[in-house]
Amino acid sequence: MSLFFALLTSLISWGFSLIFSGILIREISRRMKRVDYRALGAAGYLGLGSVWALGLSSSAALMMASPNAIPEALLKISGVIPLSETIFTWQNGVMILVLVALSVAIAYLSAPSEDNAKTARELGIDLGPPANDEPQRFRARTPGEKLETSPILNLLIFIAGIVYIIEQIDQKGPLAALDLNNYNFTFLVLGLFMHWTPRNFIQAVARAVPATTGVLLQFPFYAGIFGVLIGAGVSDLLVRFFLSVSNQGTFPIWMGIYTAILGFFLPSGGGKWVVEAPYFLETAKELHLQLAWVVKIYNVTEALPNLINPFWMLPLMGIMGVRARDLIGYSMLQFLFHVPTVMILIWLLNRTFVIG
Repeated sequence: MSLFFALLTSLISWGFSLIFSGILIREISRRMKRVDYRALGAAGYLGLGSVWALGLSSSAALMMASPNAIPEALLKISGVIPLSETIFTWQNGVMILVLVALSVAIAYLSAPSEDNAKTARELGIDLGPPANDEPQRFRARTPGEKLETSPILNLLIFIAGIVYIIEQIDQKGPLAALDLNNYNFTFLVLGLFMHWTPRNFIQAVARAVPATTGVLLQFPFYAGIFGVLIGAGVSDLLVRFFLSVSNQGTFPIWMGIYTAILGFFLPSGGGKWVVEAPYFLETAKELHLQLAWVVKIYNVTEALPNLINPFWMLPLMGIMGVRARDLIGYSMLQFLFHVPTVMILIWLLNRTFVIG
């Protein structure tokens, strides 16, 4: 059950998947006496190593559907690629179904029996009772503090935000309106509504920032790498290299291998896409391949290194109280099966696209 929900929620938001899975796993472990805490943790992480980028979590797909989010130099190469050509295609659906079935099968077959299971208590982790204690109530004294603890502002922003999203959908249609900016904006107004008051929302964001500091620091450097690739001509060299070693049939495999390897060193979805997109899309144009198919290849292969790179495990490990070595054995097993499966999928599905 934890694996299914981890995979399902990762298609909506990878961050939500990690937090939701961590909380769910702790509750399952409290209520079930003999369940392996490590296997549960690995199952809760699998969305990040398999299907997250094939759904609405896909930074690359959302970026390419958002004209204002695409760097100008990249926009000249590709133009706008709508979601109807990337994550909302039958090929993408096939990849999701195959990888979900594979992940569930491996997790089920590799889960330790009750006799061999290591519970949270046996791992030295005290789950404790569910947290019921409310924090000390803040006493608002000034008009500004009273406004901070009132839901009025949050409700006004939420209503205005929902009206704006509805107008966008009415004007552009559901798929065209679902670009990166509107997607992030929707989560922002929902967060304001669910935290109810400005003070609660600000405190929640402040608590979350320490866990995401590494991610926040990465992206300015990715922008710099993008500038070097375009400005210094490195992108042109890489285009010539891929053209020399691949053709229409083999390019998806070469791209998939390259993307997966680079993912060990640049653990990011959207930031890494900005780095890779210029030479991958330019190569695809030279080979007369659909550019939307390049985005899908990136989505399904860039997730692979997450299975054995503990960077994205950090939020889940923080909630569960485990270490990377407790989970990595199970995720490594998934990695060994996912890599050949993904490569076969992109090789086969490549034949379904009309070559211009």
